[in-house]
Amino acid sequence: MNKVRVRFAPSPTGPLHIGGARTALFNWLFAKKNGGTFVLRSEDTDRERSSREAEEAIMRDLAWLGITWDEGVDVGGPRGPYRQSERLDTYARFTKRLLEDGLAYQCFCSEEELAQQRREMLAHGETPRYLGRCRSLTPEDRERLLAEGRKPVVRFRVPGGKKIVVNDLVHGQVVFASEEIGDFIIVKSDGVPTYNFAAVIDDHLMGITHVIRGEEHLSNTPRQILLYQALGWREPQFAHIPLILDEDRTKMSKRKGDVAVEEYRRRGYLPEAIVNFLALLGWSPEGEEEIFSLDELVERFSLERVSRSPAVFNTGKLKWLNAHYIKASSNERLLDLALPHLRAAGYVKGNPGPEERAWLLKVVSSVKESLTEVGEIAGHVDFYFAGEVKPEDAKTRQILQEEQVPAVFAAAEEHIDALPELTPEAVRAELRRLTKELGLTGRKVYMPLRVALTGRAHGPELYQVIAILGRQKVKERLAAALAGRA
Repeated sequence: MNKVRVRFAPSPTGPLHIGGARTALFNWLFAKKNGGTFVLRSEDTDRERSSREAEEAIMRDLAWLGITWDEGVDVGGPRGPYRQSERLDTYARFTKRLLEDGLAYQCFCSEEELAQQRREMLAHGETPRYLGRCRSLTPEDRERLLAEGRKPVVRFRVPGGKKIVVNDLVHGQVVFASEEIGDFIIVKSDGVPTYNFAAVIDDHLMGITHVIRGEEHLSNTPRQILLYQALGWREPQFAHIPLILDEDRTKMSKRKGDVAVEEYRRRGYLPEAIVNFLALLGWSPEGEEEIFSLDELVERFSLERVSRSPAVFNTGKLKWLNAHYIKASSNERLLDLALPHLRAAGYVKGNPGPEERAWLLKVVSSVKESLTEVGEIAGHVDFYFAGEVKPEDAKTRQILQEEQVPAVFAAAEEHIDALPELTPEAVRAELRRLTKELGLTGRKVYMPLRVALTGRAHGPELYQVIAILGRQKVKERLAAALAGRA
């Protein structure tokens, strides 16, 4: 087998979405597994919607995920240029060749005429396709239509009675009949090539050996194979990976804002969680293991274990994976990720100095076990920053009315004051002594203290909360809680 060369070729008309990110990942894993080359190409021929800003955002998100490229729009390479908008002369050369060989022709049919044709075919229960109205135009006909100001498209002349076989590495052999295709457009009236034509030329000239892409492109493949054959080129191997369905098993829509990688990044998902999750969307490793690093994925990945069945986007599983990687992250990293959210909540201003940062590290550490997204942190730590706290509901208010509460609070203050240093370990040991000394259950001691200090019945470990709040705030909140009983 020739050295593996694969490509990811997004259209830079918007952000990188989950489906595109998975396609890029599968291509990258396949290249790395086989010692191959990963090419990043920009299919930017949509002049109205494409932008360099979107192109840069896609590259930024790929790099954030750890997906790097060997050749591409920014790093160059021997098979460039890597933007389709910079390759129009190349496409024009091959368009001319197909026209001269009689394998393509100019079509002057208007949109209205084509729409009427589609309606008539649908009315007769036929699959809409172009019926070749302009196939046999004479040179005089073409000159007359051009003189009328009509701007033609270029259509590929699909041979009749031909079976097109796709030997797909995921779906196996898939057969298409040429009669079902119809002569398709390869160059639009503005001279810009269509996806099918440009992709074939680029993939051939860039030496792409394997085209790994979403299943929605399977219907494009017979058209591309016909173009490879017409141009006398060997086609690459195709692998169409399964669709991604939403949790209601409908096709995931790019119009939903939360399928953009940048949105997950903003909400505090870690790149290793996204990569791990994407790898399991349509690919299954041997065994039951589900946690994989990038290096482990490279070692384990194979197209043979890519499923033909659609993959369901399971938000719960993504959150579970992200929570796993949050727990495994250092407090320093989590604080850096959390700072934008803490600033947005008004808890932190600017860049914290060494003392504030050291305190914030303790705050982050106390809640990291509870987070599924770093963006949730403001709701978990609000009580640390509050001037005062109140019980969150009637149930927690009732806890503060229990008869043992004044004695617990008085003893707690005494024990905390007696500690030479307010560390979590020291506080934990002192609370145990306090509970034993009072002859109460842990719930009778810990729950009212928690409600007084945080306003809620659940949250970080109480010994961490006390150590982070400090003696003065603890005393103030215990006093406020007692005053609130009256």
